[in-house]
Amino acid sequence: MTASSPWLPDELWSGAFFDGQWQAATQRQPVIEPATGQTLGEVGLADAAQVATSAAAAAQAQQPWAAAPYEQRAQVLRQAARLAEDNIDTLVDWLVRESGSTRLKAGFEAKVTIKALHEAAALPSRSTGEILPSEPGRLNLARRRPLGVVGVISPFNFPLYLAMRAVAPAIALGNAVVLKPDPRTAVCGGAVIARLFEQAGLPAGVLHMLPGDGAAGAALTSDPHVAMIQFTGSTAAGRKVGEAAGKHLKKVSLELGGKNSLIILDDADLDLAVANTAWGVYLHQGQICMATGRVLVHRKIHAAFLEKLVAKAKSLKVGDPAREDVAIGPLINATQRDHAARVVADAVKAGATLEAGGTHQDLFFAPTVLGNVAADNPAFNEEIFAPVAVVVPFDDDDQAVQLANDSEYGLSMAIVSSNVGRALKLGERLRTGLLHINDQTVNDEVINPFGGVGASGNGTSIGGPANWEEFTQWQWLTVKGEAPAYPI
Repeated sequence: MTASSPWLPDELWSGAFFDGQWQAATQRQPVIEPATGQTLGEVGLADAAQVATSAAAAAQAQQPWAAAPYEQRAQVLRQAARLAEDNIDTLVDWLVRESGSTRLKAGFEAKVTIKALHEAAALPSRSTGEILPSEPGRLNLARRRPLGVVGVISPFNFPLYLAMRAVAPAIALGNAVVLKPDPRTAVCGGAVIARLFEQAGLPAGVLHMLPGDGAAGAALTSDPHVAMIQFTGSTAAGRKVGEAAGKHLKKVSLELGGKNSLIILDDADLDLAVANTAWGVYLHQGQICMATGRVLVHRKIHAAFLEKLVAKAKSLKVGDPAREDVAIGPLINATQRDHAARVVADAVKAGATLEAGGTHQDLFFAPTVLGNVAADNPAFNEEIFAPVAVVVPFDDDDQAVQLANDSEYGLSMAIVSSNVGRALKLGERLRTGLLHINDQTVNDEVINPFGGVGASGNGTSIGGPANWEEFTQWQWLTVKGEAPAYPI
């Protein structure tokens, strides 16, 4: 595998950003492969001045794009999907090398990204509103209109999909977009998206791709040309984004962190429960907002479940996903590794039992199992974002609900049980944006609304039927045959 391809040649990402065409940047940052520490190239970093220039250009380009025939907008999205399908190997390679994804995860992410493009391509031809009842002689309409310029700030963990799930529907519905990908994954989360839309025929200026640091993000949230911010990332950063954007009266969509509970009831099939747990905890090294952060297990089966989970964790192969078939790749950087090591150490000091793992070599963190975790343990509350299973025993359904809801977060929860009615009844009491019966917590099918409550988000959703609500606004329109003669 090479760092470039004919479809994504070196000059398009070596120290460049995209504002309708590729521009060499003054500030640059190396692209680092987390598995090896190797420098793969450079990306350009945009400053506040460039954000302002791009936002103004995007506002100019947005109006003719919104006025374009719906079929033209749909065709751009369809062509982008075809290009992604034709170049899926390049997408997967970059996800593996730049984000540390395993090939299994990278392949899934590339496919779901293509699905997001296909779904977005269907948006322009859908109904844009409805006819409302009114007095005789007046046509009364409610219609959806694009917001204008949408700022998208995307994360490192699912960099391609979590950017595309906002960029594609926003563009399809007539908006322009300024995308600020995480600079750690600016190629697979930014450059490849810009390249797809460039080759698909998107008019110049409708999409801008500007990797940058916090200052660039702050400039985006305050820019007068930007109508909305769609942010996916940590809760701490999301609070800052929400505060800054709210100050400037922008619409804000916040998709933030989670401490997601998987509840294993005493009637569950143990092997299936362990399989679901391992997927939810260890996929992409646990660096997923929906990752299973707590495994709540009925005390009757706790010991047997723990034994099987430990065996599963010890069987998972750890290594460089670009060079061998592994289940666990590297964490994104040393900061994340050190955070995970600290939480595990603090958890053991607070009384948890270290059943497996807890060690690391470079950025490779061994699949870890913490047993007998109590509600006052640091590992119970903190989002670890690493391959660490936090196993918590409970005595009955009421306590399971209490433990699951004992969190500021509310993104995703799941229940495994042979009694669906029991699981549904328990699930009705859970405070969560996503709920899965007989599955684990990491799920997204593109066609579904996705959003959390509490510290996991501001109650908005993105995806599926929610995209019309997120990336447009209502306009009330009335039409009369002639103006009335009012008495004043």
